[in-house]
Amino acid sequence: MLAYKIIKKTLRWNYILLASRSFSVVTSEADNILSLINMSNDIEGGAFQLRRQMRRDSLCNSLFNQDHRVVRTSIGSFSLSNCYYSSHGYLKDVKDKSLGSVPEVVKIVEVGPRDGLQNEKTIVPTEVKVELIKLLVSSGLPVVEATSFVSPKWVPQLADAKDVIEAVKSLTGVRLPVLTPNLKGFEAAVAAGAKEVAIFAAASESFSRSNINCSIEDSLARYRDVALAAKNHSIPIRGYISCVVGCPVEGAVSPSKVAYVAKELVDMGCFEISLGDTIGVGTPGTVIPMLDAVTQVVPVERLAVHFHDTYGQALSNIIVSLQMGISTVDSSVSGLGGCPYAKGASGNVATEDVVYMLNGLGVKTNVDMRKLLSAGDFICKHLGRPSGSKAAIALSRTSTASKL
Repeated sequence: MLAYKIIKKTLRWNYILLASRSFSVVTSEADNILSLINMSNDIEGGAFQLRRQMRRDSLCNSLFNQDHRVVRTSIGSFSLSNCYYSSHGYLKDVKDKSLGSVPEVVKIVEVGPRDGLQNEKTIVPTEVKVELIKLLVSSGLPVVEATSFVSPKWVPQLADAKDVIEAVKSLTGVRLPVLTPNLKGFEAAVAAGAKEVAIFAAASESFSRSNINCSIEDSLARYRDVALAAKNHSIPIRGYISCVVGCPVEGAVSPSKVAYVAKELVDMGCFEISLGDTIGVGTPGTVIPMLDAVTQVVPVERLAVHFHDTYGQALSNIIVSLQMGISTVDSSVSGLGGCPYAKGASGNVATEDVVYMLNGLGVKTNVDMRKLLSAGDFICKHLGRPSGSKAAIALSRTSTASKL
């Protein structure tokens, strides 16, 4: 007991001494504390708890670099001089023990130029759309959804689809899919030079009628024609499903309905199915059973998730999706978008927020955050409003991007 009291008192004074030096910690002093703590290995009870806490604090302090301004930790680095830090992390042990089978690499499908801009009240000039796509491609995003070949009557914001595709089709190292709601749209897309297309169905009967003016079964019949044409042209086709957990008209959507539509789209030739929470009402509690139902009929490696952040649940939903084996995530730069046919649906989850989170988990995306931030800043300045990305707003307040 006497030995315990002496060690405890010595530790307390050393700890106070270190704190009083404003974090100017010398590694040797931290090592001395560790040595002293190790002497107490044979002491029972409270000494063990104190030793564990002090060891953690001392190790963190010993990681300060020589200029006493930059802290390097297992989850990234940050500058004390300007409060700027990176989310880059190397948390393999944490992932294995706490997060389960989170993929090592996640593919991000950027939907901002199409799903984001289609909901704007004013028409974005073609040259601005083209520049946005080029900036997004330069950031390393492997897939950038460029536009949609829909009737200008329904989506006037994307009436320049042909001009956009002709301006970007020569870009290399990136896939540039376009949305095609019917065979006429598919033919126009191919004529413009599109090399990948997407079709979109709904898991809600009411939403299908309000969004594409036909029933679910009628939409699937229409898409079989598009899928066959895509196969004949050797063009990959992706499938979207809207309202996978909730509908603005019907409310909750049964997971079995989502699984049915997903299976139909796969059977007609879609190489990937994007599951969209169109109005952003999903939570992990509703996303998990939906994914469980879908993965019973579609291989998990052929699934993607597409979350809106209406209720602030998108990142949580992405995490549980990754834990269930999903490795493709749709997102929109600066959180642009919504749905013109779903009242109250706010924007997509922001690409910047997704990349920041994945960096913090040590998951590879191959996306350069600085260039991504530049793309977001470009389009937000044009639209005349702040970014919808919390990560982008926070990082913009710092003086340098050197630690990203």
